[in-house]
Amino acid sequence: MAIETNLTPARRKAMTEAGAWNDMLITDYLDEAVAEAANRPAIITYRMADGSRSALSYGELNEKVTRMAAGLAGLGVAKGDVVSCQLPNWWQMTALHLACVRIGAVLNPLMPIFREHELRFMLAQAESKVLVVPGVFRDFDHAAMARDLEAGLDTLRHVLVLGGEGEDSFDAVLLDRAWETETDTAALFKARRPAGDDVVQLLYTSGTTGKPKGVMHTSNTLMSHIRPFTTRLGLGNDDTTFMPSPLAHQLGFLYGLMMPIYLKATAVLQDIWNPGEAVGIIRAERPSLMLGSTPFLTDIAEQAVDHGPDLQSLKLFLCAGAPIPSPLVEKAARNLPTRIISAWGMTENGAVTTTRPGDDPARAVNTDGLPLPYMELKVTDMEGNTLPPGQEGPLYVRGASLFVGYFKQPGLYGVDDEGWFPTGDLARLDEEGYVRITGRSKDVVIRGGENIPIVDIENTLYQHPAIQTVALVGRPDERLGERLCAYVTLKEGHETLTLEEVTAFLTERKVTRQYQPEFLDVLDELPRTPSGKIQKFKLREQASQVTSST
Repeated sequence: MAIETNLTPARRKAMTEAGAWNDMLITDYLDEAVAEAANRPAIITYRMADGSRSALSYGELNEKVTRMAAGLAGLGVAKGDVVSCQLPNWWQMTALHLACVRIGAVLNPLMPIFREHELRFMLAQAESKVLVVPGVFRDFDHAAMARDLEAGLDTLRHVLVLGGEGEDSFDAVLLDRAWETETDTAALFKARRPAGDDVVQLLYTSGTTGKPKGVMHTSNTLMSHIRPFTTRLGLGNDDTTFMPSPLAHQLGFLYGLMMPIYLKATAVLQDIWNPGEAVGIIRAERPSLMLGSTPFLTDIAEQAVDHGPDLQSLKLFLCAGAPIPSPLVEKAARNLPTRIISAWGMTENGAVTTTRPGDDPARAVNTDGLPLPYMELKVTDMEGNTLPPGQEGPLYVRGASLFVGYFKQPGLYGVDDEGWFPTGDLARLDEEGYVRITGRSKDVVIRGGENIPIVDIENTLYQHPAIQTVALVGRPDERLGERLCAYVTLKEGHETLTLEEVTAFLTERKVTRQYQPEFLDVLDELPRTPSGKIQKFKLREQASQVTSST
């Protein structure tokens, strides 16, 4: 089926003429890698639960992708159908995306932290035909959850379980059967080849309207970001990337899944973040690049105090999701040869800005970088007039890597006739074009680089029998950027409410643990404007002083 997007002929023409879009697919770059370096390691996976290490060469990866693609087609996945996966950082996720592209299907990566509350909406809206999950990951039974979800979703035809042993075993269904011998794969892939403007990725992002929005990307929007990104950072096929950030997040997807294939380089994946184990991985694999949010950099800088010699291969660390504290850069610099790269981006764009490897280190602390080629920024006043350098206002972005719409919600796209997209962030630009994100005009808390859907969680808490009103805000946190604080007033007849009771209520409703409040304050009343609107800025000020939950 054809997926409706907001892509216009005018944008297509402009991006093509600019050289930003070339209609190349990630599988084209896989073909090049197989032709030029079939024996080079493509993906090295470290699983923390059993301490295992596995490696696939480009030739081996391609063989598995061919079999999986033919198998998915054999299961009835048609061109334009959505295949969802809730997988950790395992090679199967990379292979699944490549297999989907081979047959024109759309991959929908889902964060492993999601539970029924989030997944039921996403899978239903996406009309996912296949869902791939681990059997058990981090002591949680994903297989049981997926089967429960399957029972209530008419469009979900197959649940495949990695590590499963029954009829829904991923290996038994897709890998143990020689699907490629049962069909002419060359003809199949040629007939199913997606165009450069066809949707290949559907990634849900936490919004401010209460429900996630499905961000749609094409091969052109994704690859027009990867190419200039690698050029700016000076990366080549000898640069091994260490990726402990989730592949189901845009950062992990772009730079741990797609970028290494484009470079014909090696990706090293860690499925559960453990700083001590990361040191051993870096010592063994000698990656030159690591990417993650501020907590990852904090932990690596801490490890470098005692294990600096083991981390000397790291020449670049790209940090995004929150401002980088100056002491953290200084701490890393004392023990590592690593250049810290600051970046800012969105699910809707990937990284829009980065500092440059040759920039003064202070740039990574004081700015969020320069726009990448094919991308533009502007800061405006509230009437939409462009502001001069140094003044704060709403931030807009346009360019090649901008997404092509929200799945089944074309009216939410928000891009104006000139191609400008409102980011929801506040920012200022300096004289040289470097941006600094100064705040958010949208109601979002970012914990460890992950957006928390505030409105959705508030709406769920309003169902609690003791809660009269609720407001969620972020509390600044040195490691995670922000932690979630809940401020509530209670209904008549209820005198107390504990944080444990709140988290138990949310857990009962299958809300992701990382989306649950970590602090609770019961107030007689919430601060309000004369018109009755809750003044969250006052609560944020109060949250910054929180030292314990009540």
